[in-house]
Amino acid sequence: MNQTARVLLSAEQLGFSIAAPDGPLDILHDISLSVARGESLAIVGASGSGKTTLLGLLAGLDRPTRGRVTLFGRDLTAMDENERARLRRGQVGFVFQSFHLLPSLTALDNVMLALEMAGIKSARNRALEALEQVGLSHRLKHYPRQLSGGEQQRVAIARAFTVRPRLLFADEPTGNLDAQTGSTVADLLFDLNRRHETALVLVTHDMQLAHRCGHIEHMHSGRLVSRPATV
Repeated sequence: MNQTARVLLSAEQLGFSIAAPDGPLDILHDISLSVARGESLAIVGASGSGKTTLLGLLAGLDRPTRGRVTLFGRDLTAMDENERARLRRGQVGFVFQSFHLLPSLTALDNVMLALEMAGIKSARNRALEALEQVGLSHRLKHYPRQLSGGEQQRVAIARAFTVRPRLLFADEPTGNLDAQTGSTVADLLFDLNRRHETALVLVTHDMQLAHRCGHIEHMHSGRLVSRPATV
């Protein structure tokens, strides 16, 4: 398969502006990038550089002011919110810094819900397998409040990977964890990335984590400055 055929995500001349009292305020400027199957990309930069805004545009959670985002060969910028959601369903996973687990559901139910929303059969068996892979088969009936931060993030990773997405977006996935727990969670994230050939787009301020990716894009004032990753 050639590289073009493997590309899952691309951005072309992407820009984003917001209204301000003195006129439009540019947040992102002329960003172009691509991510292929199995690749891992880290987007790093100082707070306020536009990293999370870019991630939201790449995932189709928001629409750019200028340029185009193509996901799985489809133009996200030509779709409405419902169409973008349908395209992501079962193909895109998310892992966030704040976990986003439903507090009224057990670990098992949180993972099963993702499968059920994607219309995947045998949700319970798939969820059990995913939680076993992240080392939480002994925490199935525990609620988020009964889990440590690292355990909650592992549930979130199981939830993201159990639908077997083609592409995973991670926004500061170790940001709320101590160094040792964060390292364990990162090991798990990259292990699942390799095992399933899931493309990974990672936003982080942690350069040690970023250097585990195959590529790094540095953001500065809403622009990308590419440098090779050191591994």
